[in-house]
Amino acid sequence: MIGNDWDEKLSIIWNSDGFKKFMRVVDGEYQTKTIFPPKNYIFNALKLTPYSNVKVVIVGQDPYHGVGEAHGLSFSVQKGIKVPPSLQNIYKELYDDLKVPIRSDGDLTGWALEGVLLLNAVLTVVKDTPASHRNLGWERLTDYIIKVLNEKEEPIVFILWGNFAKEKAKYITNSKHLIITSPHPSPFSARYGFFGSKPFSKANEFLEKNNRGKIDWGVKISDKNVF
Repeated sequence: MIGNDWDEKLSIIWNSDGFKKFMRVVDGEYQTKTIFPPKNYIFNALKLTPYSNVKVVIVGQDPYHGVGEAHGLSFSVQKGIKVPPSLQNIYKELYDDLKVPIRSDGDLTGWALEGVLLLNAVLTVVKDTPASHRNLGWERLTDYIIKVLNEKEEPIVFILWGNFAKEKAKYITNSKHLIITSPHPSPFSARYGFFGSKPFSKANEFLEKNNRGKIDWGVKISDKNVF
């Protein structure tokens, strides 16, 4: 499915009759509707950030529902797409927190390669219809992913923005890990506690304290020589 160590960690899911039946439902959606992200990008977060590399997890709700935006990473958009408002606010907080210059592009692939798992709770969406695949069945998979990460021996930072993401906190019971929560970076809520929350410096301080190495939050795809 993925091509890295996630396949072993999630083998009980991949091989289950329930998941195979669910994926037939997903395939049916792609055949009859316009669904995002493109099918080959559904598991992009897992492909770009192997289990063994995960240092930080940023949980999103579901993919962007506009044409050309989503590519399987929470809060990230493909190159050439205007930076969405929530990501603009993330960049503003990153600048205020660590003085990382605000970028003009919204592709966070570089973060994924640094060890930031950009995981949406729901992995697909119908065009122009936000939350349309909520309760379709993806939550069973992504809840299990959080549970598997919770078992990880190496300390992880879980960044949960907004009430939807905070629902995942109940699966994070291992005291080795750090949970950072705040309101969502959406323009509707960012001013009520997201701005000034300093999640990026808090994450790096925790990672360095635990000898895991900090995240380069200013990295771009070109810096990682992906292609």
